[in-house]
Amino acid sequence: MRTPLSVGPHRAGPLSVVIGAGGTGGHIYPGLALAEALRRAVPDAVISFVGTTRGLEKDLIPGAGYRLHTVDMIPFDPSLGAKRFLLPAALLKSGAQARAILKEQGAHVAVGMGGYPSAPVIVGAKMAGLPSIIHESNAVPGRANQFAARLTGNVAIAFDRSRAHLAGGQNALTVGMPIAASLAHLDREGLRAEARRATGVPEGARLVLFNGGSLGAVRLTEAAVGLAERWRGRDDVHLLIKTGPATLEETRQRVGGNPVATVVKYLDRMDLAYAAADLVVCRAGSATVAELETVGVPAVLVPYPHAPGDHQTHNARVLSDAGAAHLVPDAETTAERLAALVEPLLADPARLAAMARAAGPSTHAQAADLLAAQVLRLSGLPEHTYRAMELTR
Repeated sequence: MRTPLSVGPHRAGPLSVVIGAGGTGGHIYPGLALAEALRRAVPDAVISFVGTTRGLEKDLIPGAGYRLHTVDMIPFDPSLGAKRFLLPAALLKSGAQARAILKEQGAHVAVGMGGYPSAPVIVGAKMAGLPSIIHESNAVPGRANQFAARLTGNVAIAFDRSRAHLAGGQNALTVGMPIAASLAHLDREGLRAEARRATGVPEGARLVLFNGGSLGAVRLTEAAVGLAERWRGRDDVHLLIKTGPATLEETRQRVGGNPVATVVKYLDRMDLAYAAADLVVCRAGSATVAELETVGVPAVLVPYPHAPGDHQTHNARVLSDAGAAHLVPDAETTAERLAALVEPLLADPARLAAMARAAGPSTHAQAADLLAAQVLRLSGLPEHTYRAMELTR
């Protein structure tokens, strides 16, 4: 990774890092994992975030104890129609807002975690002459980071496959996907008994976790409801269905009193969910794929078909090519199709175990520390502050 010329001696005062992350959990959770790693290395560091008022960041970031600044940015989305012509003006306006935030925070480094709310932070850092770094989480980069990579010489990536799609990608550093410490060091077997009690799995039943991502997925929820009806009366299998907020009540009504399924809006403890699960059926966002690869849970991956560049399919292939997951197209994801795939898997513990082993070893468990080390290097802090973190590779 190249080091920008603006890096010099660390300025006086506590380390201040501003992280751009917003929209969906796939950008926010890695940003929070980075913040956690920075705080471990420099306990008095001042970490704040930049996002918008549209995404999940307005709840998740303050809920994690960090300050959130908002800017007036719009998505990098061709489906906006004529509004897409407003993008250059929105970037200039939000970039100026971000520059003011960076100045107010006395920032040493700006970080962009991808997604449209993060681009203004990199624009603002360019305006202010501050060092910056972006992290690309997907196998095929999003539009925001394709743009932001042209403004910074510092690029970190989760998957080697994204290197060819980014300006300066040949110099990018592969760090993996930053994930929460509770998942990076998860002992599935050690936590399994507690996890199964916490998630209400009946004794002796195999648990299938349906996880549609931070906002839920109607296609997955529909298939899960169908499976719950198909398996009604069985005592050897259980479904944990995470719907997101939009379809929670409707799904609970449809499942009714069926004891084979539990329906929840959100999972506060993904470590417990993964430890309890025998199989996960989920979308293929980059954060989810990294978590599955790290914790070693067999999966059926259903990529979101409208993701830019079909990046979720590329993400899913990281695991399916390794034999750790099955890839099922969204259009084929019905209760009948999943039953034909899942029922033989649940009846074959040796096959599930082989899929779990195929997931690892993963670089993602060290990713937060590796990315934090690069941020600390750019800040001008003494080498001893971050050298041990770099050696975790």
